[in-house]
Amino acid sequence: MYRELHHPLIESLVNTLRDTAIDAFIFRHTIKELTKLLLYEALNTDLLTLKKIVTWDGEKEYGYIDEDTVVVVSVLRAALPMHEAVIDTLHRAVSGFLGIKRDEATHKSVLYYDRVGDCRGKKVILVDPMVATGGSLCDAIEVLKAKNARSICTLNIIASPEGITKIQSLYPDVEMIIAKVDEKLNGDMFIIPGLGDAGDRAYNTL
Repeated sequence: MYRELHHPLIESLVNTLRDTAIDAFIFRHTIKELTKLLLYEALNTDLLTLKKIVTWDGEKEYGYIDEDTVVVVSVLRAALPMHEAVIDTLHRAVSGFLGIKRDEATHKSVLYYDRVGDCRGKKVILVDPMVATGGSLCDAIEVLKAKNARSICTLNIIASPEGITKIQSLYPDVEMIIAKVDEKLNGDMFIIPGLGDAGDRAYNTL
């Protein structure tokens, strides 16, 4: 299933990303802020694990998210600001990286780098800012399923209806948390209105 978050703050942050006048620093910062809001929603139903700690008033037992069971996987390079936001919050989570690029002629995705360990028994949080055709995300999900992920949740800033439909039809067990579902894909398979190439804008790539 997928969930689009409807909130004035999220709407404002997404629209900030659409503005081509902002620089790369503000673009990355805004991506990180949005990611934390998406993560908040993604962990909404997670059970807490009790842990004993020493407080000012002696030893106590409190509930925590079991970060040791979480793997954060990003699709290079556009997802790097999202990845940093997640591991800044869940600092014990394991990291993984996938390199997937789009063939501009065929619009199909190609996996060129895989640095993800075994995910058996783990909750995988897969971050990718843009879901256009859904090809890259489908490839990433396939890799993670082959690595025995217990569950997969994606965090996405912008998604097209077409991309969501494709992913949900192939992987109905994957939960998608999305800041904004945009109108459509154009003939070149770019999201409309979208926000341009997230990787280029985040790192001033020419």
